[in-house]
Amino acid sequence: MISTYEMLLRLLVAALLGSIIGWERERRHWTAGLRTHMMVCLGSALIMLVSAYGFQDVVGKPGYGLDPSRVAAQVVSGIGFLGAGTIFFLRNEIVKGLTTAAGLWTVAAIGLAVGGGLYIEAVSTTAIAMIILVVFKPFENKFFKKNKYRNIRLLLSQKQVDFEAIEEVLKNNNIPFKEISLTGGDGNDEIRITIQKQFTPQENVMTVVADLKNIKGVQGVDFLS
Repeated sequence: MISTYEMLLRLLVAALLGSIIGWERERRHWTAGLRTHMMVCLGSALIMLVSAYGFQDVVGKPGYGLDPSRVAAQVVSGIGFLGAGTIFFLRNEIVKGLTTAAGLWTVAAIGLAVGGGLYIEAVSTTAIAMIILVVFKPFENKFFKKNKYRNIRLLLSQKQVDFEAIEEVLKNNNIPFKEISLTGGDGNDEIRITIQKQFTPQENVMTVVADLKNIKGVQGVDFLS
């Protein structure tokens, strides 16, 4: 049995390591940010402590057969429900939030490691996770064309639409474009906006969609590659 001081230390270290990864997600304005990651890591550490030391009064007694690892093992599957809440679909084949969901799963593992007293492993995993999230992001944007678009399509319910309002939304979100064309068909009008350069919507993509949908006559917004 470890001391109360050691237990408190593990909980504090877990919260600290969770905050490091949570800070990176928070600054990118993802739903699961600083406090969420801290709580996941802290809770995982406590679950590990309870699993390892919370049943000492009955372990070894006749009639009791306990496997302390079973409680901690449920964190691995249980965290999936929380991670699923950070994932959303923009359109077919375009999914956002997977990295944040994976981050929550990793933070839960870090919390379990700290709760088990594996400080070096937990700190090392935190450092590697930060390298993946921060250092590799520019390389991913530069060398991979995943989720990069050259067109935005707006579906209209009315023939009248405020083109100036559309241009203002694009300019406010730093989306360069070279033309806006209006076509019709099947009773619905369609605006296709050709972007000058490849645009990778990240944390501001939902803001762009919401702002465009607020324009009178716009029913739907879609990013096209």
